Amino acid sequence: MTKKNPRRRKKNTNVSQQFVLGVGVILIGVAAAFIFLGKKESVEPPSASLSVIPMEVNYPAPQLSLQNINGKTESLEDFRDQVVLVNNWATWCPPCKAEIPTLEAYYKAHSEEGFVIIGIEAGESQSDVLKFVQGSEITYPIWFDLENAALSAFKNSGLPNSYVIDRKGIVRLAWVGEINREILEKYVTPLVLEN
Repeated sequence: MTKKNPRRRKKNTNVSQQFVLGVGVILIGVAAAFIFLGKKESVEPPSASLSVIPMEVNYPAPQLSLQNINGKTESLEDFRDQVVLVNNWATWCPPCKAEIPTLEAYYKAHSEEGFVIIGIEAGESQSDVLKFVQGSEITYPIWFDLENAALSAFKNSGLPNSYVIDRKGIVRLAWVGEINREILEKYVTPLVLEN
């Protein structure tokens, strides 16, 4: 008959107590996180936290020519003396549609400063795009891109994606996803104000 070792039982009890204590600390931390995050969401407006941050880049704008909604072929080169925000989007893309009012408001605020947005619709039929644009009250130029030439030129198929080209034809900012007005003002406006 073997005797039970009292040291072993004491060691097992200590491990069990430490385990229970550890689980308790983790649960308290999780509860605190839920409380903290819940308060943060109620104080901060949702739109302020839902925006991408542009990445600084530096390369020549691609050669790109497409037909606009008026049937005229235009190229990025035609806008060389302006700051151009190229926005690749689609009528079926929820974040693309969500950022259109923000882009429109920013365009109206800065168009007299030599700024233009070129919205390039990725692959939908002209009639679908025209119907969407008329219903959305977009006033900045819209180009058709049935063959996804812009997505290929910028080597990015994620939508929405945007690129800011300076007055010298250099791509200076790039991002994928929905952007808000505050971030546009912080990152794009300084480029618009450059001479």
